[in-house]
Amino acid sequence: MKTLKYILSTILIVTLVWSCQDDDFGDTDFVNSIEAPTNVTAAFSVTQDNSGLVTIAPLSEGAVSYNITPGDGSATQEGIKPGKSIKHVYAEGTYNVTIVAKSLNGLTTTATKNIVVSFKAPENLVVIIENDPAISKQVNVTATADYALFYEVYFGEPGNDTPVAGNNGESVSYQYENAGTYTIRVVAMSAAIETTEYTVDFEVTAILQPLAAAPVPFRASSNVISIYSDSYTNPSGINYNPNWGQATTYTQIAVGGNNMIQYGGLTYQGIDFSGAPVDASAMEYLHVDIWTADDNFDAKISPISPGPNETAYTLNLVANQWNSFDIPISFFTGQNPLVDFSQIFQFKFDGVPSAGGTIFVDNLYFYKIPATGTSGVLPLTFDGGYTLDQFDGGGTSVVANPYTTGNSTANVLKLVKGAGQPWAGSKVTIPTPFDFSAGTTVTAKVWSPRAGLKLLMKFEDKTAWPNTIASAEITATTTVANQWETLSFNFSGINTSILYYNMVLIMDNGTQGDGTANYTIYVDDISTSPMLTFEPEYTLDQFDGGVTSVIANPDTNGNTSPNVLKMVKGAGQPWAGSKITVPTKFDFTAGTTITAKVWSPRAGLKLLMKFEDAVPWPNVTASAEITATTTKANQWETLTFNFAGIDMGIEFYNIVLIMDNGTQGDGTSNYTIYVDDISQN
Repeated sequence: MKTLKYILSTILIVTLVWSCQDDDFGDTDFVNSIEAPTNVTAAFSVTQDNSGLVTIAPLSEGAVSYNITPGDGSATQEGIKPGKSIKHVYAEGTYNVTIVAKSLNGLTTTATKNIVVSFKAPENLVVIIENDPAISKQVNVTATADYALFYEVYFGEPGNDTPVAGNNGESVSYQYENAGTYTIRVVAMSAAIETTEYTVDFEVTAILQPLAAAPVPFRASSNVISIYSDSYTNPSGINYNPNWGQATTYTQIAVGGNNMIQYGGLTYQGIDFSGAPVDASAMEYLHVDIWTADDNFDAKISPISPGPNETAYTLNLVANQWNSFDIPISFFTGQNPLVDFSQIFQFKFDGVPSAGGTIFVDNLYFYKIPATGTSGVLPLTFDGGYTLDQFDGGGTSVVANPYTTGNSTANVLKLVKGAGQPWAGSKVTIPTPFDFSAGTTVTAKVWSPRAGLKLLMKFEDKTAWPNTIASAEITATTTVANQWETLSFNFSGINTSILYYNMVLIMDNGTQGDGTANYTIYVDDISTSPMLTFEPEYTLDQFDGGVTSVIANPDTNGNTSPNVLKMVKGAGQPWAGSKITVPTKFDFTAGTTITAKVWSPRAGLKLLMKFEDAVPWPNVTASAEITATTTKANQWETLTFNFAGIDMGIEFYNIVLIMDNGTQGDGTSNYTIYVDDISQN
C-alpha cells in the first residue's frame, strides 16, 4: 500500500480559496540568483469542539521564515520557521489570512487564503472515483458537498483502515498493492458533529503495458551498433523470436509511434542473428530499455558468442516505468566463460523468477563514448548538468551558499546525514564520464560544523547496484569548524579505463547521523576535470528588449520537465531576443536538424534560431537564421529547425532565439513563450 496524500484525521481541514501575488519578485534570473519562495500555501485545521481554534501551518518551496496575519484584526505573527505552525481562535465567519514567505536573500512571496468556518452538516455529496490513467493500481477520489470542509476516504484494502483525507473539492490518491474490487467509503465533514457518507464497490485496474515510448536515444549513430531500435538501423537477418522451445510469447507493438517488443510469460527468450554475427569489440557499453508491470519480477540479459559462451547480467526492474541500463562490456569479458565481442551472434533474456512476468524491450544496442570534446552539449534541458541522489537516510540538494566568507560562489552542494543507515550518503551523476587525465588527486571545498568530520569519496560506473564497479574509497578529514577548507582525495592507481559517471559522498561512514546541523555539510568546486561547481551549466543573456530566465515549468501537460527557459519580448527593438552560451562548442556531427519544445500563447508565432561563435558583436560569425512557426496555442509542441549545410568548421558557442523578428513586442503574455529540450534530431 502506498498512500500518496495523507492528512491527519483527528482534525478538520478548513476550505481554502486562495490567490497569490509576488512581492519583491519579478522575473528573477534563476541562473544568477535565488528566486523568491514558490508554491506558497498553508494547511488549515480546526478542532471539532465549536471553539474556533484554527491551526495554520505555512508551506512553500524556498522559504526560511514566514509572517502570518490572521485577518480578523489581530496582530501579525512573525518569524515562523518552516515546519512550525500557529494557533488562532476565530469567531464563526469568513476571513482572509495572509502568509508572507521569505527566502534566504530576503525576497518574499505573499499568498492570501480565504477560510470559511461553518457548522452546518454536509449536503449534496458528489463523489468521483477513477482509476489513474498513468499510474497502475492508483485510484483518484474527488468529493464535493455543500457546507463540507473536509472528507476522509477509506479505500478498503485489507490490513489498512487508515483513511486518506483532503479538502472539500480537492482530489486524493491511493495506490493498491493488487488490482481487484474494493469497497470504498467516503465520509464528508463540516465543523458540525454530523457527517455524510457514500459507499461503493469499485474495480481497481492495473496498467499492463507502457503508456509512453522508451526514452529516445541521443547517441550518434557512428558510435552505435543497434540490435533493436527505431532510432538506428538494425542489422538485417535478425530473428527476435527464434524457435528455442520456450513458452514465452512474442509480440511487436507500437506506443506513441515507437515500436517495441513484448515478451509475455517470460521464461527465457532468444534473439538470433547467427547468419551475420556482430563485431562489437570496439564498443564499451551495452544499452537496453525494459518496462514491466509486474512487481517483484526481474530479468537477465546474456550476449552470446560461439561456444556458446554467455554471461548473464541481472536487470533489476522497477515496475510501471522504463528502466534504462548501460552495462559495461567489461562486465561480460571479465567473467568465465569469456564472451567474444567480435562474434556476438545471439542474445538471451531470462525471467527472474523464471515464470510469469512480461517485459517490453526497446533500444537494445552497443555503443562507445566519443573522444572528449566531440560529444557536444545538446540537448539543453535547463534542468541542470548534474543528477543528484541520496541513499539510506542521506539528503542532497543544491542551495544558495550560506557561508560566502572563504568561498564566494553562489550555489553549493548541501549534504545532510539523517537517522538512517550508518552508510547514508549522497550521489552526484554527470552526463559524461569523469576525466582523470588532468590528475588523480581530487580536491573539494568543504564547510563542516566541526573539525574531525570524515568525508568519504568514491567514483562508480553506471552499472546498477550491486553490480556497480567502483574506485577505492578515499576518506579525508576536516581540520576546522564553521569555515571553508580544501580537502584532498588521492586516487592514484585508479583504473582510468572504467567510465565513472557517479561520485558517492558519505560523511562519518559507520556512524549514524541525526539530520541536525552537526551532520550537515556544504561542498563545492570538486576538481580535477570536470570541475563540479554546482553553478548553472549555461549562461543566459538578452538583448535590445528581450528578457531571458530559467523558471519552474508552468505547464507540465505535454512536457514534464521541472524547469524551462522563459523568453519575453519587451517594448525594445523589433529584433529583441535571447542568447544561450555553453562552455563547450556545439557538435553537429550527430545531426544538423535541431528540435525544440515550445509553448506559445498563440498559433502563428515565428521563432528564429541561429548559432554564433564566441566573437563579440559586430564581428561575430553566425549560421543561417532558421525560422519555425507555432501551430498551436497554450500548449507544448515540437518545432524543427533544419541547419543542413552548416559550416562545421566554425566553433559555435551561442544559440540566439528571437520571436517574431521584425515585430516590436510589448512584454505581455502575448509575447511570452517557454522553450525546452533543444536537441539534435
